Amino acid sequence: MTGSLDIIRRLAAAFPDTAEAAHLGTPDFRVRGKIFATASADHGRAVLKLPLHIQEALIDSDPTVFSLTPGWGKHGWTYVDTDKIDGDHLKDLLDMAWRQVAPKKLAAAHAVPPKTSPETFDD
Repeated sequence: MTGSLDIIRRLAAAFPDTAEAAHLGTPDFRVRGKIFATASADHGRAVLKLPLHIQEALIDSDPTVFSLTPGWGKHGWTYVDTDKIDGDHLKDLLDMAWRQVAPKKLAAAHAVPPKTSPETFDD
């Protein structure tokens, strides 16, 4: 998936109260100040905050796409190779990550994932 930062930027921006900032020089996406995703412009990789049981299942199912981040992996932070993932799957995982950190009332008020389409992931 070329342009993964741009795609993640567009998908993440569709979630309520999401803002882009930077963490250690890497673009990140926050809901009310809490990071739910980061994306690398250079490496075709994102980091998502996922529920631990989902993280484990993803890594078990496809370790070429998903892996633990050093140190923070035990808290759900998961590497995602954005060059090897389907756009709809990425959108669903971003939704999970957003819900992982969004305030409960905000997440409940937005029970349906955003309608933003991943459009074309191959240039």
